[in-house]
Amino acid sequence: MADGHYEPKITYQFPKRENLLKGQKEEEERLLQAIPLFCFPDGNNWAPITEFTSETFSFVLTNVDGSRKIGYCRRLLPSGRGVRLPEVFCIISCLGCFGLFSKILDEVEKRRQISMAVIYPFMQGLRESPFPAPGKTVTIKSFIPESGTELIELTRPVDAHLEHVEFQALLQRLSPHLILHIFASAMLERRLIFLAEELSVLSQCIHAVAALLYPFTWAHTYIPVVPECLLDTVCCPTPFMVGIQMRHLERVLEQPMEEALIVDLCEGKIIRAVGDEEEILPGKLQNEMLVSLNRHNNNNNVHTSEQVNALVSEAFVHFFVRLVGHYGSHIKWGRSGSGSFQERAFCKAIASKSCRRLVKKFVKTNMFSLFIEEAEKSRIPQEAYFQQKIIEYHEQKKHRRDS
Repeated sequence: MADGHYEPKITYQFPKRENLLKGQKEEEERLLQAIPLFCFPDGNNWAPITEFTSETFSFVLTNVDGSRKIGYCRRLLPSGRGVRLPEVFCIISCLGCFGLFSKILDEVEKRRQISMAVIYPFMQGLRESPFPAPGKTVTIKSFIPESGTELIELTRPVDAHLEHVEFQALLQRLSPHLILHIFASAMLERRLIFLAEELSVLSQCIHAVAALLYPFTWAHTYIPVVPECLLDTVCCPTPFMVGIQMRHLERVLEQPMEEALIVDLCEGKIIRAVGDEEEILPGKLQNEMLVSLNRHNNNNNVHTSEQVNALVSEAFVHFFVRLVGHYGSHIKWGRSGSGSFQERAFCKAIASKSCRRLVKKFVKTNMFSLFIEEAEKSRIPQEAYFQQKIIEYHEQKKHRRDS
């Protein structure tokens, strides 16, 4: 505590990493300095409180080599009497498994209300268990005083591209029309700022927007919840996708920033736009996606988040299949086994003028370049789910022609 303000700090680390090489030690120190900032991104204006509803959110840290680590957080108020400060339990992983880690944090929270000492054996049991492969489940035995031994099942989904995603969060706050404007801006790697008060809303909505880009990956600055001390990130001239708490709106608007799309998730509206968002996506494909998203909004039979994720994802994957699904036919393979992408022929093969106009811009993005770089390395296609959808689309086209 300094000047009446509380500074967040790490009070416990599991496991302690020892015998690290110099480079690893430096990276570990950078990580340990950054974690408190992201666990309490709303600054040090906390005061002891008596009531607080626990919240789950996540953040992403980018290493020097470009690899990313995800922090899964549960902020809660420990049980007790009188005023006390909230705590954050944070799991750092390079894997995107939001549902699985959320379940682990549920168990941590349950044990924290008894005693910190009950958390340690549970974490040790987790560490000794193998991490489940996609589609598999591991069962962990854990003892809780007065409850006895519990069996906890942790399942990892088969399909990794919908890990860490809750499209429902986006659909509850934004109209399908606005979601398409945001998607179009992200596709062209523009600057995107999302505003909300709750950390969990920012975290869920930004992860959902990034997931709409599958099979492509957002390759620029990506901070689901920007710590108060890093608000000048919005002045960055390069593309970014960031979440900022609504209380900082005035400070953000005062910043000397380049053109950006600013989205208010509380009111479900766009505060600032570039102005051409309506024209980016080809009309026919945009209308098809609107129909799919509106069908979800009007369909009372869809209840589970998995069903919502599958429906929404299907619409956007189908968009990319229609737009760039022919990329594999335009990779020329050499005798050495490496490929060379024929960009001009790829663009020329698109019959629709509006689609070709968008693709000519899209091929210049980092996300498309990285996708093609990977595709040129091997004849065995990456992103199996996307390839499966391309094959299905061509089979349907052939069936329609033949019938």
